[in-house]
This record gives sequence, structure tokens and C-alpha cells, in this order.
Amino acid sequence: MAHTRLAIDVGGTFTDVFVFNENTGEVFVTKTSSTPSNPEQGILNGIEKAQLDGKDIKIFSHGTTVGTNALIQRKLPKTALITTKGFRDVPEIRRGTKEDIWDTYKDTAKPYIQRRDRFEVTERVDYEGKVIEAIQEEEVRLLAKKLKRRNTESIAVCFLNSYVNGENEAKVKAILKEELPDVYVCISSEVLPEIFEHERMSTTIINAVLGPIMSNYIAKLSKEMNKKGYEEEILVLHSGGGVMTSSTVPRYAARLASSGIAAGAIASKHIAKLCGFENAIGLDMGGTSTDISLMYEGDIRITKDWAIEYGYPIGFPSIEILTIGAGGGSLAWKDAGGSLRNGPQSAGAVPGPACYGQGGTAPTNSDANLVLGRLGVDLLDGMMQLDKDAATQAVKKIADEFNQQIEDAANAIIQVANANMCDAVRLISVRRGYDPRDFALVAFGGAGPLHGAYLAKELNIPKVIIPPHPGVAAAMGCLLVDVRHDISKTFVKNFADVSIEELTSQFNELQIEAQELLVEEGISAESSTLMNYMELRYKGQWRSLAVVVPNQITSLEDVLVAFHKEHEREFAFSDKEQVVEIYGLRVTAIGTVPKPDFPQFAPEGSLEEAYKESRPVYFEGEYIDTKVYNRDLIPVKTQLIGPAIIDQLDTTTVIPPGFTAEVDVYKNIIISVN
Repeated sequence: MAHTRLAIDVGGTFTDVFVFNENTGEVFVTKTSSTPSNPEQGILNGIEKAQLDGKDIKIFSHGTTVGTNALIQRKLPKTALITTKGFRDVPEIRRGTKEDIWDTYKDTAKPYIQRRDRFEVTERVDYEGKVIEAIQEEEVRLLAKKLKRRNTESIAVCFLNSYVNGENEAKVKAILKEELPDVYVCISSEVLPEIFEHERMSTTIINAVLGPIMSNYIAKLSKEMNKKGYEEEILVLHSGGGVMTSSTVPRYAARLASSGIAAGAIASKHIAKLCGFENAIGLDMGGTSTDISLMYEGDIRITKDWAIEYGYPIGFPSIEILTIGAGGGSLAWKDAGGSLRNGPQSAGAVPGPACYGQGGTAPTNSDANLVLGRLGVDLLDGMMQLDKDAATQAVKKIADEFNQQIEDAANAIIQVANANMCDAVRLISVRRGYDPRDFALVAFGGAGPLHGAYLAKELNIPKVIIPPHPGVAAAMGCLLVDVRHDISKTFVKNFADVSIEELTSQFNELQIEAQELLVEEGISAESSTLMNYMELRYKGQWRSLAVVVPNQITSLEDVLVAFHKEHEREFAFSDKEQVVEIYGLRVTAIGTVPKPDFPQFAPEGSLEEAYKESRPVYFEGEYIDTKVYNRDLIPVKTQLIGPAIIDQLDTTTVIPPGFTAEVDVYKNIIISVN
């Protein structure tokens, strides 16, 4: 009988594998190189390295960067856009904004569908949903023949005001499927029936360009997994913090544009709750970047304002993650004004930091940590040797630039990196109305545990949590999610003018559609949960806030009170006398997926048995003789007093002087900032 739960996180450089054995409670982790040219092969290599038989796998869930990479690298199928006459250039016009308004030489990325592949047809629906001009069937059929001659592989259809009435779009889709049965077709009234033509068109286009890519990827992976004996559904993590089965991936492919980075936020939430914290900030620091997320009162922040590339928004709800260029391979450099900078440039996997001995010569955070003694020369249980002399030579370049000692220069490099990450944490917390002092910091990724304690001290965060397997925590997150779909619609009306009966009717329509999706995913009614949300704003505002609405609405006053409270927290003000307007309605459908029950451990062994060595480590202007421990041998309920270094396969944890730490029964290290 199958007894193994498999989670895989496919990154740009490494594929992380997390295996949980239900019978024994044992966890096995490993890494293998990613294979961008053949992404499913990296997964298969990871399974082979874990020595798993497909017949033993009960659940297989994974996050992938296939969609993200396809958009960034523009490796997309030949796709066409069909839109209302006069609106062909919406993807080019966008909102008329730039990511950096002061940089006249930095252009916004080109549209995913070039102008020559964007077509107009005669049709019109007014703002109330009345069909003013119906589709001309012959015009559409002639266009379909043209698209066939052009070998078009995918088509996006987006008409003006189709969010109110998608009748014309549905007719075009039916004609296209008759004329072009093998071509992928998606229409905006099915993908994202919401107001604002640019956001709706952008999401539909991205869904169209990723549809064939994700469908082919899942088909290939399913075929290979079947060969290995695994015949269950393959679960794929999407940007909203849930998973989809392989059968629904083609319909909502745009949700996989940010599949991989959501897993870390999910893992952070689970780890924090396991340690008794309802408020937590996740710090996932890898080789090239750091992903920061926030959980408040047990819920991760969700946003609908996100994109892979500026100017091309994706309207599906997504976990709010702030990504900055700060990782182990981030480069230290001197700017034109004579200041020390850190990132966003990175040494990448090749050549990597100077200490990797692969030809890199520029100073990085990894080189600085090695010079300071915080990193040892042996990584991955001795499978990788770091070159301290090469690291010293690299850091010496910064020391010479600023006339400093090498240790002071290395320390400065780390301080600048920490300052960059602190600024990012403030953006997602303080700027959103949250006080970091009310949170725990979950530090993971290959480099997070090296820096976590220093960030917590700077931000006055009282506790830092280091999970048992920080380097593969994101992969673990793939096992901790449920099937999730978000169904929404635009519904603009003054709050005071709406009745409970009208809202109940509107939510019932969305719930029926959401429930049908869960049934399609194979989720039983007993495992299904539906949650209602109302998007509210003060009349005249542009942005809205989501407020939870009970399934059985008995009072609208409670919803209004919740909105004023949330507005006060988010923007530091509220106006109870102002007219409140409903902007949209949303139903989140959650299908519960069984999750692993991680075991608790009893104390076994002693801290002395975990002792490896002592080495000089640079802290606060001086070298201090510091004990180094093997994390695998540290018993639970052990207390440590800084300074201390804790080594393990996938990372190194630094406990600075003045800090204390304790290992809980789940083998999390909880560092107290004194």
C-alpha cells in the first residue's frame, strides 16, 4: 500500500526533494540539479535520487518555475488575440505607466502577443451587458482560416464589457473550436470576469500563452510518472497558495506563473503555527534572491496586484510575496557615489561565488560569511569544499576600495545585505500597518539561517524560527496545501442599497461554479469548504479591500464594521460617515487534502555529542572562539547560548553573542533575541 508523500520544488538552479514516510514518520531530503530545457527530467532525477518507487507514492505535489521562465524568456507558443474593433492596442498602451518613471532609457517589456498577431472583430456589448452588435459568424470563420494558415497554437479572446455578458466571446470560442479543434482557446469571461479591460486582457493573454506550455509539461510528467507506477493525480502549486490537479491546469494556466515561490510562504505559515505563533514573517533566502511573506492572525496576505513583468498584471489572487535581489551569491560593489552596495546582481550558479572555486572572482555574501568564519569550508556534509583563500581575495577588493581591514569589509558586506532585507521586511509589514514586534521571523532557504538573527535584532522581532530542513522548506510547503480555486465577479453597488437577499443570490451563483470545480478535481462535499469575500471601498476610491462574509448572511452591519477596521489598519484612517461601495464578490473554494502528521521527538543524546569543533568567528569587531555543532545530533529541548554555529546538510545557522536558542520537540530551532 502506498505510504510515501512526495513534494518537489523545482527552482532555477536546484530541484529540492522532500519525502515523508507515513509509516515511520521519517523525513528524507535531497537536492538535484534542475534541467530547464527539459523540466520534468529534473523531477524524475530527484525521485531516482530519493530511490522511490512510483507505486509507493501516495501523494505527489510540486511547485514549478516552468511558467515563470517561459514568460521571462519569451519561449512562448504562437498566440493570437481577438478583441473588439478599436481595442487591438490595449496590451501596448497598458496603463501608460513605467516601473521607473525617471529612467527614460528603460523600456517596459514588449507585449506577449505582438501587434501583427492581434486581430479585431465587429461586436459590441454595452456597460450593462446589452448586446449592441452581435458577432458576424462569417467574419470569425475567415479569421480562423487566417490563423490556421499562420500555424497559430493558442488564441485569447477578450471583448469590451464581456465581464458583464460573455455571450459574444462564447460564440467566438465555439466557432474557433469548430474551425481549429487542436488550438488552445480561452476567453476572458471565463478566465477573469472582472472590470478593467487591461487587467482582464492581460490575464487572458498570459493564460493563453501558458496554456499549451503547462498542458504539455503536465502531460509529459504524467506519462513518465505512470511509467514509474504512480497513477494518482499530480498536484501543482499555484500562486494563490493552493494546488490544482493536472486536469484543471490547462484552464487556469496563468495561476502557475508564480508557482514556485508560493511554496515557501506556505511552509513558513505551517512552521510558525507548529511553534505556536499566529503572526509570522517568512524569510526565504536562497542563492540569488530573498522572498518575504507575511502571516497575520493565521492567514497569509493575499494580493491581486502582481505580475511577472511590469505592465502585464495577472488578476488572480496570489500570496503577497516581496522579492529582492539578496542571496548568498549577491555581489558586493561600489557605486558611482562611492557607497557600498549589495545586489541585485548575482554570481548565479555559474561561476558562483569566488569560494566555489569555479572561476568567480567578484565578492559575494557567501564569500563574506566564509571570511568571517560563519560559514565553514565543508558544505553538504563534506561533499562540497569552499576555497577560503579565493573568498579572501574577492573580499579584499572591497577592503582596498574603502581602505579597510578584510574582516571589516566582509562585515560591511553582510551589514548592507541585512539592511536591504530589513527594508524589504518593513515594506511588507510596517508599510501595511503591521508591527514587526508582534511577529516571529521564520528564516529558511540555504542562506536564511545565516542572517535571520541579525534581521530580528534590527527589527525588534523577539523570536527567530529555523525549521529542521531550511534548505528544502519550500518543497515541504508543497505537501501542506489544499486544492483551491477563486471565482470572482465585478459587482458595483452602494453598500447601503444592497439587500441580504440580493447578496445571497449573487454568492450562490459563484458557489455553484466553485463547487463544480472542486467536483471536477475529485473533491468530495465533505472535504469542501467555501468562503465568501466582498471587495469594498469608500466611494471614489480606486483600490478595494477584501472582507470575509459569512455563508449565512444575517447582518450587513458586521461586514461594514470589519471593513472600517481593516481600512484603519491598512491605511491608518477610516471614515464611518463616508459612503461605502461594493466593488466585487469572490468565492474561494477549498478542497482539503490530507496532510502529513509530523512526529514529535523525545530528548536523545547530549549537546556534547553534537559538538564538532571550535573555530574563530568574527562578531562585532573581534574574533571569538565559537563552538560548532552538528544539528542532526542536537537533542530536542536543548538550550544553546550564543555565540554558536550549527551545521547541517542544507544550511548553516548562526547564533550571535547575546542570543539564546532552544530546540523544540519538532526539531525547530527557536532563537530568542535578547
